[in-house]
Amino acid sequence: MGKLEQNIYQKLEQGESVVLATILSQAGSTPRTAGTKMMICSDGKIAGTVGGGLVEAEVIKAASEIFRTGAAEIKDFNLTSSVADSMDMICGGRLKILLERIEANSANLKLFRTLLSGLQNKERSLLAAALEPQGKTSVRVERCLIRADGTAQGDLELSESLRQKLIEEFRKERAPVLTTAENRQLLIEPSFIPGTVFLFGAGHVSQAVAVLTRMVDFQTVVLDDREEFANRERFKEADEIKVLNSFGEAFSGLEIDSDSYVVILTRGHSHDKTVLEQSLRTKAGYIGMIGSRRKRDIIYQKLLSEGFTQNDINRVHSPIGIAIGAETPEEIAVSIVGELIAKRASI
Repeated sequence: MGKLEQNIYQKLEQGESVVLATILSQAGSTPRTAGTKMMICSDGKIAGTVGGGLVEAEVIKAASEIFRTGAAEIKDFNLTSSVADSMDMICGGRLKILLERIEANSANLKLFRTLLSGLQNKERSLLAAALEPQGKTSVRVERCLIRADGTAQGDLELSESLRQKLIEEFRKERAPVLTTAENRQLLIEPSFIPGTVFLFGAGHVSQAVAVLTRMVDFQTVVLDDREEFANRERFKEADEIKVLNSFGEAFSGLEIDSDSYVVILTRGHSHDKTVLEQSLRTKAGYIGMIGSRRKRDIIYQKLLSEGFTQNDINRVHSPIGIAIGAETPEEIAVSIVGELIAKRASI
């Protein structure tokens, strides 16, 4: 949740209604999973994807009817062998997709503005939509935003007890979930707050890591004491680049919390140790340091002699990354980002 909602909000702000397509369920082999969404504009332009190929073309075609009638519909797409052949695919599964028109009105504008503001401030919330059958395929959709404190905003009314139950049950989910409560079918979409990866060191490995972290929805901050390395020309994908006075002040002005991932890739052992000892004083959810086991053990022994505990040391992933036999900077980056993804999934 985030990029697509930003696109929706921008269109609503411009006074343009959009059609939102959401995969409600899947069976068998399909190109995209349940919860995947796509926005279709009145001119046929899209943001997001529900899998490409024939299914996506059919969804875009169906959206024109939703624009005309305003009635939401749930459509079935059967990726049988004949359909798969026409798509040059071998899926053979089934997709159930909700198509609804999001009106450019003040209520929806306010709801998406509140949602995006909460995401920016790292406030967890749920979007809850009730799907009320109105015919064979037509449904009425009512939606509300449930904040972490249980308060709600929108046209869907849910009891306080149900709101609290939904928060407890689905707050850790990363993808939309269909559930039934109070005799209604509900689509629950938890807010996804991207963690922030802090890359200490702006060498070749960091360059490759920054590209991948951006691709998999991490916020990425690059930090180094060399402006000729830490710059926008070398790190086009980074959200922020900071040139440090020294690694001794590496964490000055940074907000490090449990959604923070510290990745230590500096140019020397002494800088690695300097950054590591500072990171151990933070609440970072992940701390990883590049280097050999021999280098790691030397640094660990120095930290233990300086008063750090074994519990502190146990927080560190070193050598950093998943063991895949990586050698090149790009391969090492894949192993590192793979470990970051695994850590994020476990939280």
